[in-house]
Amino acid sequence: MRLRAAIVILIISVLSWIFQRVGQARRESQLTVHQESQLETLNIEPVEKTLAPDFLLKDLDGNTIRLRDLRGKVVLLNFWATWCPTCRFEMPSMEALHKEFSSQGLAVLAVALRESADDVRSFYKEHHLSFTALLDHNGDASELYQTWSLPTTFLINKSGYIVGKVIGYRDWHSDQSKALFTELLKESA
Repeated sequence: MRLRAAIVILIISVLSWIFQRVGQARRESQLTVHQESQLETLNIEPVEKTLAPDFLLKDLDGNTIRLRDLRGKVVLLNFWATWCPTCRFEMPSMEALHKEFSSQGLAVLAVALRESADDVRSFYKEHHLSFTALLDHNGDASELYQTWSLPTTFLINKSGYIVGKVIGYRDWHSDQSKALFTELLKESA
């Protein structure tokens, strides 16, 4: 009888510990169940409680942009290059997302990997892009984010945590994408 009671207590303790860990992991991921579902629908890899590494990069006007200074905004951080076909293909959807959500607190940052300012400026002019382009001449930011394939995009919440990672093309202006950004923008920092 005592052995059964001990086993029951042990099982209850283990189950309690497991449920606490699952709950803690869900809180640490910085995502709601609905947001996790949206990421899954968009085939975006959720990222568990990772503070976005900070960097300093110059924009096309020579201004220094520090990622940390964008806390309080949702950030779409895209690593790309002018020679990358899928990067070129997704830029119009990023522009449409930027135009629709920038006034609500979305910052779209396109980090050009080992590109000259003239090449990026020319590309932006040709494609009528207005979101922020950053120049990663040495590849330091790309290395910091362990970006080995282009395009690679990170979704960063208002608190500065990476909540999702995408390798490859996405239609950032699809109804599902817009629903995800609407959710992320509703959150408090």
